[in-house]
Amino acid sequence: MSLHVFDAALQLQPQAEGVYLGATSPAWANMVGPFGGMTAATVVQAIVSHAQCLGEPVSLTVNYLAAIADGAFTLQLRIARTNRSTQHWVFDIRQTDAQGQSQCVLTGTAMTAARRDTWSANDLTMPEVPAPHTLPETTISPSVVWITRYEMRGIAGGMPQVWNGCESALPLHEASLSQLWVRDKVGRALDFAALAATADIFFPRVWLRRAHWTPAGTVSMTVYFHANSAQLAQVGSGYVLAQARGQIFHNGFFDQSGCLWSEAGVPLATTHQLVYFKE
Repeated sequence: MSLHVFDAALQLQPQAEGVYLGATSPAWANMVGPFGGMTAATVVQAIVSHAQCLGEPVSLTVNYLAAIADGAFTLQLRIARTNRSTQHWVFDIRQTDAQGQSQCVLTGTAMTAARRDTWSANDLTMPEVPAPHTLPETTISPSVVWITRYEMRGIAGGMPQVWNGCESALPLHEASLSQLWVRDKVGRALDFAALAATADIFFPRVWLRRAHWTPAGTVSMTVYFHANSAQLAQVGSGYVLAQARGQIFHNGFFDQSGCLWSEAGVPLATTHQLVYFKE
């Protein structure tokens, strides 16, 4: 049986202690280079597959230093510290440039933990939205390949239909808000790597806020994993509700925050990004 295109893209070849060789996948191509969520997922998969990994992912921060070129890359991963119930990781990705020099294109940190049963509360409840099967599937342009790997059903804040440069006339709490149901197109079950990728599903909020086609790209993304593996298993290949909104747009950068819930209303992850945009 052939690997799912997601799992095929996650494949890494160990080279030395903490050093892995990988390659970008055409199946996950973005406008420039690979889909950033796929790169984040590759790191997560390397961590959870590591023989010394303690517990499960709790947080991930990825800094995109430069556009990752199509082709081979080297992931360097190491454990910075292991405590009784938490473990801290640092990593980077390097590629060889046209001059034959090794260049760092991505850095980051992650934390895994052996979760313990404690008092819990949820101050970020899932909004009331239509059920996924009551909504039409969003028509997706095949010009950006990675998007076609997902089934999306939009609720609010889709891609602008007219690029006229006008600012949104909606109230500020809705002006950069998007909501959609999303799942793998062919039914791959959700796990930590797939959840990391889904956290990057949102297009830049600046496009929605001001319907102006400006170059934009994520500089830094953090994902906080709130669900454990058992809760992800309950989601299976079902839909995930993804919601994001922008916050501050200023001097060429903006931040956006998002949340992912299961159909049952279980909070799976929250995510925050700093995004560059060009005038």
